[in-house]
Order: sequence, then C-alpha cells, then structure tokens
Amino acid sequence: PRLDAASHEAEAAAAATSRGERSNLIAALSKKLCRDKLWHYRDYNEYVSSILEYRHVMDIKGYLNLIKEGNQAIRKKASTLGGASSSKSSKDKNKRSKRFDWDLYRTCVSEGLRDICYRFVLSPFRVGIKLEETHNKNGFSYERILPGDENKPDAGEPRQWMTPKIEDANPQEFASELVGSGELVLLSTARDDADWQDNPEMNDPLKGCRYVAAMELAHEPRIRRVLRAIYRSEAVITTRPTSKGLGIIDGFHEYYGLHLLRNKPVKEHFPMDAAELEKRRARLNAEEVKELDAELKLKETNSCIQYLNMLKAERSGDISIHVHLPFVGDVSGNDKPWYKCELENLGRDRQDVGKFMEALERVYFPADNDTDEWNDERRKILKMALVNYLLPQFEAETRRDLKDVSTKVGVEAAAQTLRDMAMEGPYRPSHLLGENRFIVPTGDVPIVGVCSSNDPKDGTFLAAVNGRGELTDHLAIPGGTSITSEKIREKVITFLMQTRPAAVVVGSGAGVGCKLTARRLGEVITQATERWNNRLIQGQDEDDEDFEARMQTFRLMHSNIDDDDDEVWKCNVDIVDDNVAQLFGRSVRGKKEFPDMAVNLKVAIATARWAKDPLGELAYTWSSASDAGVFGTEMLFLNIHPLQRLLPKPMLLREYERVLCDVTASVGVDLNGACTYDHLHGLLTFVPGLGPRKANNLKQSVSRIGGVVSSRKSLLVKRLMGPIVYNNSVAFLRIRATDHLQDQLLHPLDDSRCHPDVYHRNKWAIKIAVDALELGDSASNDSEDYAITALRD
Repeated sequence: PRLDAASHEAEAAAAATSRGERSNLIAALSKKLCRDKLWHYRDYNEYVSSILEYRHVMDIKGYLNLIKEGNQAIRKKASTLGGASSSKSSKDKNKRSKRFDWDLYRTCVSEGLRDICYRFVLSPFRVGIKLEETHNKNGFSYERILPGDENKPDAGEPRQWMTPKIEDANPQEFASELVGSGELVLLSTARDDADWQDNPEMNDPLKGCRYVAAMELAHEPRIRRVLRAIYRSEAVITTRPTSKGLGIIDGFHEYYGLHLLRNKPVKEHFPMDAAELEKRRARLNAEEVKELDAELKLKETNSCIQYLNMLKAERSGDISIHVHLPFVGDVSGNDKPWYKCELENLGRDRQDVGKFMEALERVYFPADNDTDEWNDERRKILKMALVNYLLPQFEAETRRDLKDVSTKVGVEAAAQTLRDMAMEGPYRPSHLLGENRFIVPTGDVPIVGVCSSNDPKDGTFLAAVNGRGELTDHLAIPGGTSITSEKIREKVITFLMQTRPAAVVVGSGAGVGCKLTARRLGEVITQATERWNNRLIQGQDEDDEDFEARMQTFRLMHSNIDDDDDEVWKCNVDIVDDNVAQLFGRSVRGKKEFPDMAVNLKVAIATARWAKDPLGELAYTWSSASDAGVFGTEMLFLNIHPLQRLLPKPMLLREYERVLCDVTASVGVDLNGACTYDHLHGLLTFVPGLGPRKANNLKQSVSRIGGVVSSRKSLLVKRLMGPIVYNNSVAFLRIRATDHLQDQLLHPLDDSRCHPDVYHRNKWAIKIAVDALELGDSASNDSEDYAITALRD
C-alpha cells in the first residue's frame, strides 16, 4: 500500500509538472504570436466590406499570408520544443514554403523577435488606421474605438494609439539586457577564435526586430493603400537610350524624342484625382467644364499612346524605361550628361522619399517625443519598409498599370480608326461632288479598280464592277508594258468605253508607282471620254462615207451601245487605300470566290468594291473564321493602327466587333443584296438581334422563297423570322429596289432606319405626310398604295 501511494503521488506530481510546462508553453506561444498587435477581426471585416478595387483585396490576402507564415513558424518551433509529433506535423516538416524570400522572416518570428519589436513600435494595423484617417480626414482622434470594443474596459483609451517607449535605456542597453536574459536570440554567431564583442550582430542587435517590423508594416493593407496613392502622384518616368539606341537614334528616327524623356509625371497617364478635378471645376461654367474634360482626356490619350511607343522602343532594345521617384540631388555628375550616368547612381536609396517619411513619422513616432536613438531605430524601420519592399512593388505595379491603361487607350484608338474607315461611305466621283447625296446616290455607279505592281513580272489589272460589286469585265496589262504604248492605250480606251465607269480607282499598294499609273490613266481617260462624247459628231475633215464607216466600226466594237444614248460620260481617276483589297487577294475568301484568277486581279476587284462599300468589305473580312473557329482573325493583318502589334489580340477583336456592330446599326443593311451576294452577306452578322447563326438562317430562308423580299412586313408574313427577332432587328434591315422588284410598289420607309411600328402599327409617319400635303379628309383612306404615294410625295 505504501508503494502504491508513493507511485500515485509520483504520477500526480509528474502530471502537475506536465500541466505546468504546457501552460508555460501556451503562454510563451501566445506571447510570440502577438495576435492583438497584428489583427482586429471586426475592423478588418468592415474594411473589406468598404473596398472596391481588386488590388486592395490582394493587399489583405498578402498581409494574411505573411502573418500565417510567421504563426506557422512559431507553432512549428513550439511543437518541436514540446516534443509533440504526429503524422500531420511530420508532413508539415517536409513541406517547403513557396515564398523563399520569407525564410528570414519565419526564422526571426519563430525566435520571438515579433514580441520584442512591438515593445518600442506601434502595431501595424493601428499605424494603418492612423495613417489613413490622417491622410484622408486631415486628423486622427486618439479616443477612437474599434468596432466591437465598445464594452471593453480600456475602450477609448488614447494610450492604445500611442507608440510605446522604453524608459531609462537606449537601444544598445535594451538589447544587451534581453540578450543576457536569453529573450533576444542573435541569429548570427561569432567565430570560435573571436572575441564576443566581434560578433557582427552585437553592433546592431535589433536588426532582426527591425526586419520583422518593416516586413509587417510594408504588408499592412491600409498603409499600402495610402502610400500607393502618394507614389502615383509623385512618381515620374525617365527614358535612357541603350548603347544600341545611342548609335542609331538621330533626328529622323521614329524614336527620336522618346529616348531622352526625363521626369515625366506618371499621373498624366491616368484620370485626374477626383478631389483635384472637383477643385479645378469649382469656378467654371458648364461650357468651360466641358472644355476642361476634353483637354484632360486628350492629354491622357496622348500620354498613353506615347507610352505605347516607348514600350515598342524598349522591346526593340533602343531605350530603357525607368519608373521612379525624383532623385535627391544631381545623380549625373559634372563630367557626363544625365542619360549616361551609371546605374549605381540611380538606386532607390537615392530617390526622394521625404513625403512618405513625413506621413509615416507623423503616425509612427511617439506623440510626446522620445530620444533620438529610439527615433533613429523607428526611422530605420520605415526606411527599410519603403526602400526594400514598398518602392519595388509600387514600381512594378505602376509599370503594369501604365501598360494596362495604355493598352486600353491603344485599343480604343485602333477601334476609332476602324470606325472612321467603316463610316467613310461610298467613293464619290468628282463630277458628283456638287450633287445632293440623297437625290443622286453613289452606291450604284460602276467603278473600275486598278492593281499595279512594282514587280515587272506581275501585270497590271483593271477590273470593272457593277453597282452590286459583281465583276463585269477585266483587262490584263502584261508586266513591263507601259499603258502609254499605242497598242495598250487603245485596249484600255476600248475597255473603258465598253464599261463607262464613273470613276477609276488605283490601289495604293504599289507606292510611288501607283501615282505614275494614276497619272497615265488620267491621260487615257481624257481621250476615252472625248472619243465617247464626240462619237456622233462628224469631223471637219471627215466626209459622209468616212463618218459612216467609223460609226459602223464603233458599233461592231461596242455592241452594247445605243446610238440614241446621248448621255455625257464623265469619269475621273483617284488613288484609294487597298489595305483590305491586298488581304482579300491572298486570303481563303479570294481563292473560294475567284479560284482561277490571278492575285492582282482579285486585288483590283476588291479595290473597286472597297471604293463602293468600305463597311461591306470590312464585314466580309470579319466573316472568315480561323482554323480554331474564331471569326475576325483576318482583321489582325490589316494595318489599322501603327501600334496594333503591341495590343492584345482578343481585346482588339472584341473592340473591332463592337465597332462593326455600331456602324452597321447606324447605316443599316440592304437585305436583298446581303442575301444575294456573298461579299455583302457579312453585314447581316452585325445587325442587332441577328448574329452569325440567325443571319445564315435568314439567308437560307430568303433563298427558299426566291431570293427576294419585297417588304419588311413579309418577313413576318412569310415566317422568315420570329416576332422577337423581327422586332429587334427589322429597323436595321433595308428593302431596296432590285431587278426582280421593278414592277412592285415598294414602301419608301422600308428603305430607312424607321421601325415599322412608326408607319404600320401607329401610322405616325403617314399622318405627318398627309398633314404636310394638306390632303384633309383624304387622310381617312387606309389603303397601302395611298400611304405609299403620300410618303413618296
């Protein structure tokens, strides 16, 4: 019994000792974690609910990951000291963190340096709150109560927001005392044969503590948010020519002026700050505000386009781009220009961080002052957080933001260029410039397209197209043969008199050679028009027999010409852009539509079509799909914008598609022409309410009923489309006269952008026409023919 009693007493004593050790271990673990110094759940919960930007969310994620890494290192070390082992801990032991640059941080935190550093510095989340309110509200109340702390006994205590101080000891004495007690662990050791004072860390024992404080300060989300805004307002861009650029960039180089930019403010590339913009608008009237907005938008656009050019030059290796804060003092020296100074002189430690330090010191230093030694320690923490962590990250973020916003502006600029191309409208011959477009339209005039080549092996082709863009005739001029030669001249004159185009358009793909071709064709056209307009006039030196013989020969050569046709033929020659036409000549579309024709002949056909309908040709270009089934990829090969090679292809295609939809909706589509001709069918794809699949189904349905639609109403009557699709798309579908509809009376408003509800269901347009004609009681006539006649009149 005595042995049993002694055994029980020994077990009880051992259990008590074990419980005491465990409680001591938990207390030491809690002390190292410093949970109340790094995180306040209710406060950060409200902060997360208030943020809108993705980067602010990522700041919180980065801060939490940092704390998590440190806490895991502390627990791992505690479990090792406590002798705990399990399958999970063994797995965690073999696991290596993805962030190798946090190894020193994990080591320092696990040794308890986090607890030591927060004995003389303020916790980071409280620094973030003070900095945010001081910066945004111009003041901070030390009686501020955190959410959820209203019922705590120390709620509203100002001391919580004050930086703690170490009384009666300087940093060296404070550290020596902690080292002697074993609480402060030095991470480096002296050599065995060296004196203790020669230990490199003894000269700066708080270095690890400063590192932990700087890391956690640099990752606190509120601090990053405020300092990021300051960096955005203060940062500048500087470009320097590389060794390659110094040798090739001169006054005539495309990058001249971009290679020597110095201290251009970054904020010029972004919209102005809302507070500053409101201040500038305060004393302006509505018109002046509009002018100010346009001026700022233009400045921002030009800056972004300039940055895209800088990226292009950097990609070619001609310049280097640096985003930084203004430097303190002269970094170049007196013996060399600024752009040739050594990179060592451009370090981040030379950048002016005075504004950052001023904002941080105001909230980080004790309000009731402290000794210079302790303030120097805190200043080192702020400097380390800025120079080693925040500035590199802000610089990388700013470069990404500059690229993103410049890319967006570049895509918008490319889309605007495409919009201008699509809205250009049909080519207007010179003799019709004085006529009204609505009375004398230009869409149906015949045009001859010309493709000339600089290569003497390739011939020059003339292609005549009718009002719908169909090829009616063509003429090939062998390579190396001049148009001014007698034989070729007569062939060209005969071809022009047979087709009698309103204009001859020469593609610009041949460069300077197209100007020579256009000038020579102008001379030939002058002779052809004179010969045609004077064909019925007998010359003074020509007797009746000669005149009759000439007319007989003329009739044999031009069998399609009527002697009673006394219309004066006018024609001019002009040069047009053949960018789209050159792509068509070498595309799958060209091989499919004209499989046996030469490339230059297909280019000539497309040049004439482009002059007649630029929007139709652009939509035709989009209609070709790539091997992956993506439509519009051919558009990427067009020279729409000089910087389009720097822009993401998906963004360009998405913006191009939006532009084609907008322009098609603004102009409308000839339904019969789009369903009859393949090169015009692409327009139906961009009609609002249709799309590729419905457009193809509509074309097949129209083909089944004979290929012609006589009115918008027949789209519903003949069930060519459902009521919802009809209601959405019918206002953008035009019904125009064709050869098959010559004998039918077409409704004039079917060839307009008016919705049928305006003139069929509600009859507003008919009432307006009847009232304008003052028909009086005849307005009660509800017949369709009467309404059409009234509208035509």
